[in-house]
Amino acid sequence: MSVIAEMSLEQRAQVASALEPQLSEPPVLSVAGLRVELSADVDVLDKVSFSLRAGEIVGLVGESGSGKTTLATALLAHARRGARITAGRVEIAGQSLLSLHGEALRQARGSLIGYVPQDPATALNPALRIGSLLRETLAAHDPGLSGEQQRLRLQETLRDVGLPDDELFLKRFAHQLSGGQQQRVLLALAFVLRPRLIVLDEPTTALDVTTQAHILDTLRRLCKSQGVAAVYVSHDLAVIKDLVDRVMVMYAGRLVETASREELFSRPAHPYTRGLLAAIPDVAERREINAIAGHAPAPAQRPAGCSFAPRCPRSTAACQQEPTLQALSGQQQVACLHPHLEALALVTQTPLAAAVLQHEARPLLEVASLDVAYDRQVLFDISLQVRAGECLALVGESGSGKTSLARTLAGLGENAAGTLHYAGQPLSLQARQRNPDLRHRIQYIFQNPYRALNPRQTVGECLGAPLQHFFGIKGAAARERVAAVLKRVSLPASTAEAYPHSLSGGERQRVAIARALICEPQLLICDEVTSALDVSVQASILALLRELQSEGLTLLFVTHDLGVVRAIADRVVVLKSGRILEQGSVEQVLDRPESEYTRTLVSNSPTLV
Repeated sequence: MSVIAEMSLEQRAQVASALEPQLSEPPVLSVAGLRVELSADVDVLDKVSFSLRAGEIVGLVGESGSGKTTLATALLAHARRGARITAGRVEIAGQSLLSLHGEALRQARGSLIGYVPQDPATALNPALRIGSLLRETLAAHDPGLSGEQQRLRLQETLRDVGLPDDELFLKRFAHQLSGGQQQRVLLALAFVLRPRLIVLDEPTTALDVTTQAHILDTLRRLCKSQGVAAVYVSHDLAVIKDLVDRVMVMYAGRLVETASREELFSRPAHPYTRGLLAAIPDVAERREINAIAGHAPAPAQRPAGCSFAPRCPRSTAACQQEPTLQALSGQQQVACLHPHLEALALVTQTPLAAAVLQHEARPLLEVASLDVAYDRQVLFDISLQVRAGECLALVGESGSGKTSLARTLAGLGENAAGTLHYAGQPLSLQARQRNPDLRHRIQYIFQNPYRALNPRQTVGECLGAPLQHFFGIKGAAARERVAAVLKRVSLPASTAEAYPHSLSGGERQRVAIARALICEPQLLICDEVTSALDVSVQASILALLRELQSEGLTLLFVTHDLGVVRAIADRVVVLKSGRILEQGSVEQVLDRPESEYTRTLVSNSPTLV
C-alpha cells in the first residue's frame, strides 16, 4: 500500500495543496469581512470572506433572499437602493474596489470585473446595433485601441463566444437575435475588455437545455483559456455541477458551506445544502423530491443563533449560538454544529404503472391537423390526445412551438386551423366562441405570475373576479371560496388582503394556481410555471400539482426542463420546429429516445448523477 493511500483525508488535502502550483500565486479576487446593511442598520450580508484564483470558477447557490445577488453586485462595489456596503474588503488583482469612486470605479467595472445579468432582453440597449454596443464598450474602457485593433478584438471575441463576426451580424439589433444569441452578446460585452474577474447572475435561467449547455461550455472554455476567474450565481446546483471548481452555499446572508465540486456533491455537510440537493428533479431517474420546510427569514427577522435552525431537522438547543465556518475535510468548510458526515443518498421512485394504464382509457382533449401561423407558420399538422387524469408534458427547445400550441389549446392563439374536441364534443379554437361552461373547465397558468396578476388588485380581488364572472358568486360566499382555495394551495387566508408585489415568487405562483383552481377546471395548462423558481419552491409547486392530479385534474405541462418532466409527467410530446418529433411514456422518451434531437435534449439536461 502506498504512503498516499494510508493518509487521512486532511493529510491528502494538505499534500494536494502543496502540489498545486496555482495556490502559491496571489488570488485574482480576495474578499474579507464583507458586510452590506439596509438603512435600518439591519445586515443583508455579513462575514463573507473568500478568494478566487485565475481561471477558477466558483458557484454561488442558495434560495431567493439568501443574499446571492447582493454579494454579486457588492463585488462590483454596488449596493441596491436602500442598502450600503459598511465593512469589508474587495480586492481584484491587488486593486481595492471599495476605495474607488467616480471615473476610476467606472473604469474598473469592465476592465477589472465584468458582469453578466440574468435577462439579456432588458440589459441590451434595443436602440443600438450589436456592433455599436461592442465598439462603445471598447471605446469607453480601452480608448487607446486603434480602429484596426478594435476590429480584430471584436472579431476574436465574437468567435470566442460562438457568434458570427461578419458585418451583417454586427448590424443586427438585440430583438433580432434568439435568447441564446442575446446571452452570448452579453458574454462578448464582458470578455471583450479582457477582465480579471467576471460575475454572472443566473445567466441561463430562461434558456432551454441545449442553449444553456452551449452557454456553459462557452463560459468554461473562455475562463480557462483566458485565465479569468468567475463567480456564477444560481439557485440550481444541478446546472453548475459540471461547470464550477468550487461551490459556496449561502443562506440568510451568510456562507454556510464551501467545498470543492467533488466534495459538495458527494458528501454535502450542511442540512441546508442537502435540502437543496433533495429538491432537485433529475432527468436521469425519477426520485423523491422534497421541498425544504418553512421559508428563509427576512433580514430583520432572523432568529438568534443559526438562521437555518427553525427549518432544520437536526437543530438542538446548542444552535442558539451562531456557528461560523469551520474546516471539515479537504477544501470543505461548514457553518453547522451538527454537520452530516455521511455520503448523500437520494431516494429513487418507481412510476405507478396502474396510473399510467388508467390514462389509456379516454381522451379528454383531442387535437387533429392543427396549423398555426403568425408572420410565418409555427405549427404544422399537430395531432395529439390529452387523456383524463394524466400529466402530458410538451418539451422542446425555444422556438419549437410549445407555448404556441398550449395557447391555442386554451383558445388564446391566432390564425389557427384544425379541429379540437373536448370530452368528445367539438371545441372552438377561440376562447371567446366557447361555451362559458367549457371556458371555466380549461384554465391556463402563465410563466410569469407577477405579470399575470393585476398589481392594483388584492389577491382576494384577483380570485373573486372569476367567481363572479363564471358562477355569479360574490360577497361573503366569494370570500369563503377564496379562503378555501388559498388553503388548498397552502397559503394562509390572510393572503387575500395582500397585493402581488408583497408576495414571494413561489407565493405568487400559488396564487396563480389558486386563480385557475377557483374556476373548477378539469384541464390545467401550465406554461413553464416553475422555470424561474428556486428548486425548493419548485419542489413544493410540483408536489401541489401532483396532489391535484391525484384528485382527478388533468395537466398539460409545458417546460424545457426534462428533470421536471421526469418528476411529474406520465407522457411526453417532443416538438421541434413546430412539428411533433416523437411521443410516448416518460420512460420511453427519456430512457430510449428514438430521434437524435431528443437524445440531444436529454444529454444536455443537467443531472446530479
